[in-house]
Amino acid sequence: MSSPVRRIVLADDHEAIRLGVRSVLSAHPDWRVVGEAGDGREALEVIRSVRPDIAILDYSLPMMNGLELTRAIKKELPRTEILIFTMHDREDVLAELLTAGARGYLLKSEASKHLLAAVEALSVRRPYFSGNVSQTLLDRFVEMAAREASATALTPREREIVQLIAEGRLNKEIAAILDLSIKTVETHRAAAMRKLDLKSTADLVRYAVRNNIIEP
Repeated sequence: MSSPVRRIVLADDHEAIRLGVRSVLSAHPDWRVVGEAGDGREALEVIRSVRPDIAILDYSLPMMNGLELTRAIKKELPRTEILIFTMHDREDVLAELLTAGARGYLLKSEASKHLLAAVEALSVRRPYFSGNVSQTLLDRFVEMAAREASATALTPREREIVQLIAEGRLNKEIAAILDLSIKTVETHRAAAMRKLDLKSTADLVRYAVRNNIIEP
C-alpha cells in the first residue's frame, strides 16, 4: 500500500532558498509542493487556499513573521504541521514558536543534513528539532513560554500593525494591506504604544528588533 501524498507550502522571501528546498523535496515521490510565497501575508492566503499538510516557513518573513503566521495558521488549520526554517538559534525564539504550535524547528545551516528527516517526521505527525535541543530544554521552554504568553499585552491585530510599522509602512499603507480604515490603524497603533509604554516610532522599531518581530 502506497504512502499518502503530503502537500507542502514553502514561504521564504529568498527565491533561491525556495528553489533549493523545492529541489530537495521533489526527489521524494510522496511529497508535492503545492504553493509558495515570499512574505507572510501571501503565505497565509496560499495556505488558506490549498490547506497543506505541512508548511515550511522562514522565521523572518516580511509583512507577517513566522511566529505570527504560525499562530494564524494553527488557529484556522490546526492539522497543518509547521516547520520553521530559520537562521535563529535562540532559546526565546524557540519557546515562542513552540507555544504558538510549531512542531518542527530547522536551522538553515543544518538543512543539507536534516531537511528530509524533518519533513519525514512531520509527515507522520512527529515533532522534529535540529541542533542541540534536548527534551528537557523543550519542556522548560514550553513552561516558560506558557507563563509569558499569559502576560502578553498585544492583541494579534496590534502585533500585525507593530510589525508593519517597524518595517517602515505608513498608516495609509497598513490600512490598505489589512483592509482597515486609517482611523482603526491609528487606534491599534496608539493602543500598542500605550501597552508597551513606547513614546515614538523609533522606540517601536527598537522593540520589534529586540523581540524578534523584524530583523535589524
